[in-house]
Amino acid sequence: MPKIASKLELNRVQELDYLLTQLKPLILNHISNASNPESRVGPRISPLELTKLVKLDTPSKGSGKEGVYDLFDTVLKNSVVTWHPGFLDKLYASTNPIGVVSDLLLSLLNTNSHVYTVSPVLTLIEKKVSKSYANLFGFTGQYAGGLTFSGGSWSNITSLQIARSILFPQTKAEGNGNYKFALFASKHSHYSVEKAAILLGLGANNIFDVEVDAAGVLNVQDLENKIIESKEKGFTPLYINSTAGTTVFGSFDPFDEISAIAKKYGIWFHIDGSWGGNVVFSEKYKHKLKGAEKADSITANPHKLLGVPTTCSFLLLPDERVFQTANSLDAPYLFHSAESDDTFYDLADGTMGCGRRPDALKLYLGWNFYGKEGYEERINHAYEITGYFADKLQNNPSKFKLVSTNPPPCMQVCFYFNKDGKFDDKEQNSKITREIVAKLHESGKFLIDFAPAHGVDTGEFFRVVFVSPIVNSDIVDDLYSTIIEVGENL
Repeated sequence: MPKIASKLELNRVQELDYLLTQLKPLILNHISNASNPESRVGPRISPLELTKLVKLDTPSKGSGKEGVYDLFDTVLKNSVVTWHPGFLDKLYASTNPIGVVSDLLLSLLNTNSHVYTVSPVLTLIEKKVSKSYANLFGFTGQYAGGLTFSGGSWSNITSLQIARSILFPQTKAEGNGNYKFALFASKHSHYSVEKAAILLGLGANNIFDVEVDAAGVLNVQDLENKIIESKEKGFTPLYINSTAGTTVFGSFDPFDEISAIAKKYGIWFHIDGSWGGNVVFSEKYKHKLKGAEKADSITANPHKLLGVPTTCSFLLLPDERVFQTANSLDAPYLFHSAESDDTFYDLADGTMGCGRRPDALKLYLGWNFYGKEGYEERINHAYEITGYFADKLQNNPSKFKLVSTNPPPCMQVCFYFNKDGKFDDKEQNSKITREIVAKLHESGKFLIDFAPAHGVDTGEFFRVVFVSPIVNSDIVDDLYSTIIEVGENL
């Protein structure tokens, strides 16, 4: 038979060298320009307008390496610049140089961390960094550890699946059967709890909403009342979701008290620490997680507070072997490690999926680069700058009204603005908030967010997030004065 040659084999090294050489200036300029006072945080443009402006195509004949530069440049110019100090919109900011390098390494390897044979050192890295991570939260047993999932929602969803499989093993084969499982979550919990109930066939109506106080903290007495109520209605209490850093207010629930309730009624106790869980790196602020070591599972997202590239989310357990107990299936065509100890190394065997990007490497490289102390400095700075902004607002009650507590529980500040100091008109508050947010975005200087919240019936308010380590008091002062300037001219 005739031999078959590959046309690409001889060209791929030169091709990569060409692309990296051509694109390096674009990458460095993107980051450098983000700190230029004249730079913009990103375009404010509708999807229809952008569709007309940017020509997108999927051609029959590719443009090859010659067309990559222009396409790369187009994407950069029409994207939000998370490296910009005015990006104060969501619960994350840009990554950092070591983060870019870690993503490059993962793309270079382009392997799957589902089985050990194709990801040997990456598997060991995930197990090592997961154990160290779990230890920080107080999971200090021999088998403490965790796995990565594609975002905090999937970590939360997996925690519910594990809770059902561990507490009611027969459900792995038989489904929910005659059980009416009840879930309990505060009114300020993340929507992924509801999605988890839908996905697992429990139903959104099987979630009992627990009241919160004025600061957005779960009311433990109401939690117990809802558990008793569910039992009286024929439900089987299964799962309590608590939060370390709620999405809007950044509130931390009372984990010690929740743990006592969970143990009393034999319920799985989960902490969604997607946003605020990483205060565990700070000796000054880790007290907010008091009692977290009593949880059955914890979600934590390094891609938020720590600046690790998105996505990087962990589900941490006191005993990582539970992953396999809850999720493993007989798949000898895939999972056939011959040499092991009493844990597992084919990591996908502990998940409900198969393909897995080795995202743990990104936290591992970042942790090695900055150390725990470096992450601690980042978190402490974020709290300091958040408090600085909250103080400025509180000291000007004629124009600002704080919605969140001061000092804020996490790195976001929620507030109203009114040039006349009147905050009682719900519709007016929402109108002013939306208009100022839009004007700030149009200016290109700042991208901030707004939100309503349960228990706040006076309209939508500003939510400004301070997670980027490059934000300083000068930037905060500029934001403060710009809000006043825009608001005065509405």
